[in-house]
Amino acid sequence: MQEKIFEAKDIVVKFNLRGKVLTAIRGASIDLYHGETLAIVGESGSGKSVFTKSFIGMLDKNGWVESGSMIMDGVDFSKYKTEKEWLTVRGKKIAMVFQDPMTSLNPVKTVGEQIREVITWHFGTGKEEAKQQAIELLRQVGIPDPELRYKQYPHQFSGGMRQRVVIATAIACRPQILICDEPTTALDVTVQAQILALVKKLQEELDMSVIYITHDLGVVANVADRVAVMYAGQIVEYGLANEIFKDPQHPYTKALLKSLPQLGVRGHDLHSIQGSPPNLYKEIQGDAFAPRNPEAMKIDHMYEPPFFRVTDTHYAKTWLLSPQAAEYRQHLANKEVEQELKPVPPIDFSAAEKLVQVKNLTVNFKLGRGQFSAVKNVTFDIHRGETLSLVGESGSGKTTIGKAILKICHSSEGDILYKGKSIIGKLPKHEMAAFRKSVQMIFQDPMASLNERAKVEYIISEGLYNFHLFKNDKERQNKVAQAMRSVGLLPEYVTRFPHEFSGGQRQRIGIARALVIEPEFIVADEPISALDVSIRAQVINLLNQLKREKGFTYLFIAHDLSVVRFISDRIAVMYKGQMLELAEAEELFAHPLHPYTHALLQAAPVPDPDIERDKKVVVYDPSMHDYETDKPTWAEIRPGHFIWANQAELAQYRATLGE
Repeated sequence: MQEKIFEAKDIVVKFNLRGKVLTAIRGASIDLYHGETLAIVGESGSGKSVFTKSFIGMLDKNGWVESGSMIMDGVDFSKYKTEKEWLTVRGKKIAMVFQDPMTSLNPVKTVGEQIREVITWHFGTGKEEAKQQAIELLRQVGIPDPELRYKQYPHQFSGGMRQRVVIATAIACRPQILICDEPTTALDVTVQAQILALVKKLQEELDMSVIYITHDLGVVANVADRVAVMYAGQIVEYGLANEIFKDPQHPYTKALLKSLPQLGVRGHDLHSIQGSPPNLYKEIQGDAFAPRNPEAMKIDHMYEPPFFRVTDTHYAKTWLLSPQAAEYRQHLANKEVEQELKPVPPIDFSAAEKLVQVKNLTVNFKLGRGQFSAVKNVTFDIHRGETLSLVGESGSGKTTIGKAILKICHSSEGDILYKGKSIIGKLPKHEMAAFRKSVQMIFQDPMASLNERAKVEYIISEGLYNFHLFKNDKERQNKVAQAMRSVGLLPEYVTRFPHEFSGGQRQRIGIARALVIEPEFIVADEPISALDVSIRAQVINLLNQLKREKGFTYLFIAHDLSVVRFISDRIAVMYKGQMLELAEAEELFAHPLHPYTHALLQAAPVPDPDIERDKKVVVYDPSMHDYETDKPTWAEIRPGHFIWANQAELAQYRATLGE
């Protein structure tokens, strides 16, 4: 039996917000054992971060631990009131890696200095010795040239490298417990795989226990020994990773797993959890998930369920496990078996009108005295009614292509045609206005792309004002209400400001803003990368539904291949400005040829602990290609399947395909 090193029991956390009391954590308990990895899973707002921040006394000034205990080494932290007491815990016993590495690093201090300060502060180590330890930590977290990087600032690092620095800072005090709060949310799948492998390696080397907070179940399958599922401030199910993935018991856990794009059936809507989490200002009656559970029983709405034992290691807080519900349980199990969905065969768009044609596009940016090629000689078409996805890591040129099509950034060479007419260069005013109305963008970060000071009604109406698309104010209000309903938002939200919404709701506002002027072509730039599993499913369903009903055409930009497979008709793989492979979605998954496509597929997390645990991180090395004498070209290796390769590679790929 493993030794228990930390125990949080019946924790209640409250916040005083605008004169009202919100109960963020409603009696949550966890145990953590020596050397294990525990994942806490749930939607945004379920209380994951607040729960773990209470372990290190980092609730903001409006929050407090009302009751419960947090015991480590026989000491109960829940009684701590002063910063001095918490400093004995923070860093040395429990350290935390936050979600956004940019906000947790000081932009005006060098990276090395920030790590050195932590070592000096906690251990009183001399400046020179602490500097050497900081350099060693940078080396330990896989940062090349640590001596040089020590002197650099956070803005000189990529997102993945910044996250490594934050991890180095967190482990500087050799904590017994490391809490990782969404450490890979904003990262590419390949970088994510490397960060997860790094934390595993450090956990073994430093003999730490790790708590992961995440909404990505693929990450959980990769790292977790045990999983706790959180909803509305409570743990509703916990068990070993295999038990949670292979035999979920709580309706919420089942719904979360069903929402994963990897488990979707092409041509059908993904399972999504309808409704919103409960209002935590109010007393919750019964099972908090009951209002969103279409199969809830009468008792679910009346009484809060206790924990029922499934096995010695697996417990779930649901009335479904009550002996009296045995018959209803069987009925639900039978119903699930009946719903076998058949994939819808892909539609052939090759005969459709070419709405967008990109020909030999190159985009260069000035960089000091030289220039940098963000996009190199890229060619593709997008047919009317089709979704073409661009996939690749950050810096691969995906967003730049989208911006070039939207005329947000200039093109250095090549041509872009929209409905057969070139849009390169200056367009007459009336043509430009027609183009702007016809082409819209959904941005990656819904917080940065919405005007903080404007109400939702104005944000969504902006396009209507710009293009004079309403006769009177009543018609404008009707159009706004219709756009909000079509993205699943209540029209009464029009008087709210963006900060009053969750991430998923903000993203819907961004989509409603693009839809209200009824464009023909939409560039969706990473529109779901920051969203919860269940909200992600809703947004994907929404984009697919709008495509079916209104005939939209999409350029969909993403770094996660699992999502892209479900939404795309064709997929193009980008790497450092170069398009490496382009094929129909199922063809690309069945016959990925380019080594980089293989690396991306390998890195995409799968919600199956058996597959994830044995996964090896594959890092693509461009130096493997010999293009000195045998130059690469953009070649069609099969009808509709294009690849960037030289003659020797093409022969090898054809042999792989058996052709």
